Amino acid sequence: MKKNILVFPCGSEIGLDIYSSVCNSTYFHLIGGNSIDDHGRYVYKDYISGIPFASSDEFLPAMAIIVKDYHIDAIYPTLDFVITVLKEHEKELGCKVVSSSLETTRICQSKEYTYKKLKDVVLVPKIYCFPEIPLEDYPIFAKPNVGYGSRGIKKLYNREETALFLQGKEDIMLLEYLPGEEFTVDCFTDKGGNLLYCAARKRNRIKNGISVNTFFVEEQREFRTIAEKINEALRFRGSWFYQVKRNKNDELCLLEIASRLGGSSLLSRAVGVNLALLSLFDTFDFNVEVQRNDYRVELDRALDTKYKTNLEYDSVYCDYDDCLILEKSIVNLDMLKFLYKCVNEKKKVFLLSKHNGDLLQELKKYRIEMLFDEIIQIGENEDKYNYISTKAPIFIDDSYAERKKIKQKMNIPVFSPEMVDVLM
Repeated sequence: MKKNILVFPCGSEIGLDIYSSVCNSTYFHLIGGNSIDDHGRYVYKDYISGIPFASSDEFLPAMAIIVKDYHIDAIYPTLDFVITVLKEHEKELGCKVVSSSLETTRICQSKEYTYKKLKDVVLVPKIYCFPEIPLEDYPIFAKPNVGYGSRGIKKLYNREETALFLQGKEDIMLLEYLPGEEFTVDCFTDKGGNLLYCAARKRNRIKNGISVNTFFVEEQREFRTIAEKINEALRFRGSWFYQVKRNKNDELCLLEIASRLGGSSLLSRAVGVNLALLSLFDTFDFNVEVQRNDYRVELDRALDTKYKTNLEYDSVYCDYDDCLILEKSIVNLDMLKFLYKCVNEKKKVFLLSKHNGDLLQELKKYRIEMLFDEIIQIGENEDKYNYISTKAPIFIDDSYAERKKIKQKMNIPVFSPEMVDVLM
């Protein structure tokens, strides 16, 4: 039987990346969980809402109930603070927590602990204590000791600005400003402590702390050396990453480490290294290995869109020309994906077309003749509504005139081809 994996919170970019990486696995069944409903509700087919926040006293009792009621085998946390809370209580929860050791997660959650632990291992930024900051060291960089996603950070140019910024704030670190290029290095360490994978990528465009455009750097040796040193100093298991930036001397200086999947680490999956899936296998003590394809790839991401409607239908009537088959004889892949979704859901699929020619031969040419429950080819002057006979149909056609007729005569939902994503 598949292992039940609760991803929490599931609507973060990490949670969505885990879903896309594991959703088709024959070993693991994903259940999304959130405290506040977000995009995860539209993505995860099995979804639990209203889970108390990890900082709440009700969080652990609620999680224990969920683990029992949903037969959860492992929780896959996606935020640093959540990782630490769950790892601290792993035994009493009665399931595995997909992460490194508790000691490592605690160190990684705090930049101060991270820098203290690794200051003699790798290069870390200078740490300042206000107001004893030499004027020549400005600008400096302020960031929360515990935080993620570029929240609460600021570049400070002088003492006055620093004093004003620090008012009313606690646990802020004042650090050496690093002016050079920034990199994320995705890593994977197996249950035996072996660093099986290390891949540095350029953070080319950043939004909300996540690299939304990223690609692998050509020269990986210096990043691998740093990863090996960190891996020896801390006890990692599964996916983890570190971020570095070049200082004024062009040296790689550590920004942070996290004992979880990195944002946009999907770049590794694009070359055959599924870090989320590898982490799950390793959590359940499988022996894993890494095999990577050798080609260049660049990742660029933007907002995703999902829809939820109250639409109910039992059948689809779809046009052919400029709908299923686009100009220049290109198959409409979005339409094809939707029609096969209907097949999976046991909905009837009809092709209703005024195509001038041998329609069956056309369908054979595109290798889709077996997709339809019925192929209905009618004359140019006939009305399509006369051939729609199922109980709860919808109609898809590129022609506004055809959609208008159907809507007026039958009052059923009608869609143009570019609207198909609403039905997905």
